[in-house]
Amino acid sequence: LKTFHDLVSISTGIGRYNDEFDDGEDLAEFDDNDFAEFEDVSEDPGTESETAPPPRAAPSENPVDEEEEDDEATVETEDGQDEFYDVDAQDQDMYPKYDNEEFEGYEKSGPSFKDPLILKEVPVHLQNSWESYYMEILMVTGLLAYIMNYIIGKNKNSRLAHAWFNSHKELLESNFALVGDDGTSKEATSTGKLNQENEHIYNLWCSGRVCCEGMLIQLKFLKRQDLLNVLARMMRPACDQVQIKVTLNEDDMDTFVFALGTRKAVARLQKEMQDLSEFCGDKPKSGAKYGLPEILAILSEMGEVTDGLMDSKMVHYVTNHADKIESIHFSDQFSGPKVMQEEGQPLKLPETKKTLLFTFNVPGMGNTSPKDMDSLLPLMNMVIYSIDKVKKLRLNREGKLKADKNRARVEENFLKQTHAQRQEAAQTRREEKKRAEKERIMNEEDPERQRRLEEAAQRREQKKMEKKQMKMKQIKVKAM
Repeated sequence: LKTFHDLVSISTGIGRYNDEFDDGEDLAEFDDNDFAEFEDVSEDPGTESETAPPPRAAPSENPVDEEEEDDEATVETEDGQDEFYDVDAQDQDMYPKYDNEEFEGYEKSGPSFKDPLILKEVPVHLQNSWESYYMEILMVTGLLAYIMNYIIGKNKNSRLAHAWFNSHKELLESNFALVGDDGTSKEATSTGKLNQENEHIYNLWCSGRVCCEGMLIQLKFLKRQDLLNVLARMMRPACDQVQIKVTLNEDDMDTFVFALGTRKAVARLQKEMQDLSEFCGDKPKSGAKYGLPEILAILSEMGEVTDGLMDSKMVHYVTNHADKIESIHFSDQFSGPKVMQEEGQPLKLPETKKTLLFTFNVPGMGNTSPKDMDSLLPLMNMVIYSIDKVKKLRLNREGKLKADKNRARVEENFLKQTHAQRQEAAQTRREEKKRAEKERIMNEEDPERQRRLEEAAQRREQKKMEKKQMKMKQIKVKAM
C-alpha cells in the first residue's frame, strides 16, 4: 500500500507540472526571466547589492494556480512541524545588502563588556598642574630678577655719579673755565653736568686752565645693572674707580717718567705701558724712604725726579689716602699700552704726549654709598697740586743729559728693530717704480721715442751702480 501511494503521488505531481507549463510560451517566458536575474547580478553586482532584488515573473491570471503554488510551499520537517518561508525573505537572502566575507569576524571583534576596565594614570608631564610648568616658572622668575636688578643697579650708579659731581663741582669750577663740555657743538660750552657713556661709565671734560690743555675724568662703576656680574663679584669682590687723565702743554713739563702705586698695580703698568717698560727698566722700589706706607711702591726714571716730586705736601696726600690710591703715572713719553706683536711692528715712533694719569679706588669695596664719594675730594685737591708741581719741576744739567740719552737710546733701538721692515718697504717702492716705468715705455707707440726712453733708463741704472762702487771704495780707504 505504501508503494502504491507513492506512485500515485508521483503521477499527480507530473500532471500538475504539465498543467502549469502547458503553454510553451509561458515556459519560455519563465525561463527567460529566471536567467535574466542572474545576468543582472553578473553585470552590475555592486549596484544590485545595494538596491532591491529584480522583479519576479508576472503572476498567473488563474487564481487556482496561485492557490496550488501556495499549497506546494509547505514542507514537512522531520519533527512534523510546518514551516512557512516568505518569498520576499528568500529574495533578500539571495541578494544580501552586505558581503559576508567582507565583514567576516566583525561581530567577534566587538568589545567585550564582560572584561573589567583598566584605568591608566596620566603621566606627570601631561597633567594640568603647576608642576608641569616649573621650567617656564624658572625662566620667568629669572627674567624678572634680571630686569629688577638692571633697574636697581642703573639707578644706584646714577646716584653715585651725581653724588660725586655735586661734591666736586665747586672745586672744578674754581680751577677750570669750562666744566662738562659734551663735544656736540662746535664752540666749547660748559654744560655743568656729567656725560653718561653707558649704565656704568660717566665722563666729565674740563679745560681752561694754565699749563693744562684739558682734563678728562672718568667714573668707572661696577656693572651693577648686570646680574651675572653681580653674581661674579660675590666670588671676586671689586671696587668702583675714578680715572683722571690730564694733558699738559709741551713746554710745561720736563723730560721724565714716574709712577707710584700699589706693588701689584705698578708691576702691571711696567709690563703693559710702553713708556714705563722702556724708560724704567729697574724693579719698583719701596716708598718707605720718603715716609710712604709699605703697600706703595715707586718706579722712576731717575732718583732726582722722585726727590723733586715727593715733597712734604705730596707725601701728606699720599699717606693719608693710601687705601684709595691705585696708581699715579707721570710721563712726557706717554703713548698708551704696548703694541702687540700680532698687530705688527709700526714703522714710525708712536706719537707721545705729556700726560698725568691718576687712578683712585672708591671706598666700600663694591658696597659704596653716596656719602663715600665725598671722601674723594682731597684726592682731587692732590690732582690740582700735582699739575702745578710738575710745571715747576725742572731737572738739572746732568739729569737733562741723562734723559736725552735715554730717549736717543730708545729711538735707536726702535730703528734697529724696524730696519728690516723699512728696507722691505723701500724695496717694494723701488720695484713698483720700475714696473710703472717699464709699462710707460711699452705703451709708447713711437718706436724711436721708445728706444730713447730705454737708453735713458739704462744710463740711470749705470750711474746708480757707479755711485755704489764709489761708496764701497771710500769705506775700504777709511778702514785702512
